[in-house]
Amino acid sequence: MRRDLPVGVLASTGAVAIVSALVALLEPHVPVLSLGVLYVFAVLPVAVLWGTPLALLTSVASMLAFNWLFLPPRHTLHLRDGANWLALAVYCATAVVVGLLAARARRKSADAEQQRRESHVLAEAAGALVRGVDEGLALELVAEPLAAALRVEALRLVPGDAQPDQGERALPLVGGRATVATALVDAELEPDPVVVDRLLPAIGALFAVHGDAIDASALRRSDTLKTALLRSVSHDLRSPLTAILAAAGALRNDELALDRRDREELAAAIHEEAVRLDRLVGDLLDLSRLEAGAAAPHFELWSADELVGQALGDDPRVDVELDEGAPPVRVDGPQIERVLANLIDNALKFSPPGSPVVVRVEHGATELRIHVVDHGPGVQGQNRARLFEPFRGEGTGLGLAIARGFAEVNGGALWAQDDPTGGHFVLALPT
Repeated sequence: MRRDLPVGVLASTGAVAIVSALVALLEPHVPVLSLGVLYVFAVLPVAVLWGTPLALLTSVASMLAFNWLFLPPRHTLHLRDGANWLALAVYCATAVVVGLLAARARRKSADAEQQRRESHVLAEAAGALVRGVDEGLALELVAEPLAAALRVEALRLVPGDAQPDQGERALPLVGGRATVATALVDAELEPDPVVVDRLLPAIGALFAVHGDAIDASALRRSDTLKTALLRSVSHDLRSPLTAILAAAGALRNDELALDRRDREELAAAIHEEAVRLDRLVGDLLDLSRLEAGAAAPHFELWSADELVGQALGDDPRVDVELDEGAPPVRVDGPQIERVLANLIDNALKFSPPGSPVVVRVEHGATELRIHVVDHGPGVQGQNRARLFEPFRGEGTGLGLAIARGFAEVNGGALWAQDDPTGGHFVLALPT
């Protein structure tokens, strides 16, 4: 924590005096030129506690004191020997560099602590809102950590656009186009404007989004969705992020002796987990578009073999059985490709190693049916009703929900069929 400047000046003066006394004690036993480096111990605490400017002044004062007191001719700032000039310059440079490094470390530590405070405020706000706490009580819970983040002794959080009392200053928390709350602080206090501009809009946005969500009819099952979403975020987002951070940290660690193969493996792991994150974010966006009715299909004529071929990956376990007489269907090709890709990925995920997954195409008088069959554990009848719900079970469970959504906006249907051999999904599209 930064101290007052007068205290820092007194402390730096005292530090120089103490080190000078130590040099005087050691002078009879150690060559005096070797003792100049001890002034680093005067510069270091000043740099850590008061920052770079005072540390630089302390460095200069230390070298002047060393010159005046110990280097011949004494009690002057002149130097008789050229070697003394060189030693003095080296010691001064050393003190300056150490001071700069210490001040930099102090700034980084202070920045990290500030980020922790701000993250704590946002976590408290989000946690209170997700738990369904009343907004007024949520504001009370956020007030104390927000005061710590703004580095003020205390503040009041009032819902809406409030006017400050005498001796107070108003800091609005704006979310969207409205002021969701107002932070009232002592008028004599001046919070860091950078922190104010960064933190208060983020808190305001949290409360604004929560208010909008309360008014939406989609929150009839909010408790279930919140619990499942938190589980999804904690697992499906944290797992790849943890892997990416670990691999990136290993690549940046100069102390690890990594050969080319190790670096390639770490880079491949980062890419794989980033792709996984990108897919998860894409699933969340697709689901939001479907629920908002914004996934309007672009209809074109597609043949069954084109649709299946677009969805196939490079896994050799997938066997395709096409129907040569199947008529084309008028659908949005990329959306149906996404449906089939999700079904195939799901089948491969739950299939035993080495067992095939069959994609079979057949047609009737009014519809084209594409079956995806695996030899996994299958789905019990009582669980089929929940199979296509988002955020079911472990993880996000978005793949089948998105698949059914895209099938339905294309005029088709998707269901799980009873099959004793394993999982069996059927996509029906009108011909």
